[in-house]
Amino acid sequence: MNEEILKDSLNFSSGSPHEVDSIVQLLMRVLVIEDDRKAARLLAKGLQEERFIVDVAHSGEAGDEMASVNDYDVIVLDWLLPDRDGIVVCRDLRKRGISTPILMLTARDSLEDRVTGLNTGADDYLTKPFGFSELLARIRALLRRSDLTRSVVLRVADLTLDPLSHRVMRGGVPIGLTPKEYAILEVLMRHAGEVVSRASLAERVWEAEPETLTNLLDVHVSHLRRKIDAEGTPQLLHTVRGGGYLVRLSGA
Repeated sequence: MNEEILKDSLNFSSGSPHEVDSIVQLLMRVLVIEDDRKAARLLAKGLQEERFIVDVAHSGEAGDEMASVNDYDVIVLDWLLPDRDGIVVCRDLRKRGISTPILMLTARDSLEDRVTGLNTGADDYLTKPFGFSELLARIRALLRRSDLTRSVVLRVADLTLDPLSHRVMRGGVPIGLTPKEYAILEVLMRHAGEVVSRASLAERVWEAEPETLTNLLDVHVSHLRRKIDAEGTPQLLHTVRGGGYLVRLSGA
């Protein structure tokens, strides 16, 4: 994206800053992959003013890596990048099972180009020059659409759990859990900051009489703690004596 395309395109005063979509209030995270640093800076500024969390990558390689290790709600991807086309980045992300909605930006406006972008895996296509209000509207539409088809990723500090893919990560590093360990963690993260009694947790995970399972539960929790609270990381899984278990950042 060059300065000529940018000129008069990003109008941040197009809408009231107080008219914030309810989805944006959840602090959605956006990855902008754009090699033009001025364009990327303007896009990031506008999105941050709309209360998005924004990461920026200036090459296809950097964007591919960031999208692979972080969880984003939307990716804004420029077609023309110095090291590889946005089309290639989009195709590679889809091949690896990354389903984050992608909004493709390009000066190519032919029907054939639009079809190519969409068939590669992009969810929407915006031609340059464009107004920031249209970009924002398309991002919000993608968020509403994706919210109907995917589960919300659960987060506590740097620990994430995706109920759809069953992927658990801490600090961007995948954690392998057994089915029972995963079930325990999901219950605790859905009640983050709350104490879940041992009996209640055992009943939800095993769907059986909890009295005979609490000892077994304690063993699974012990194994789970060793995996998510590795040495040198802040403790997230806590035992409340006489109460049960809870997940929260120490001191929170």
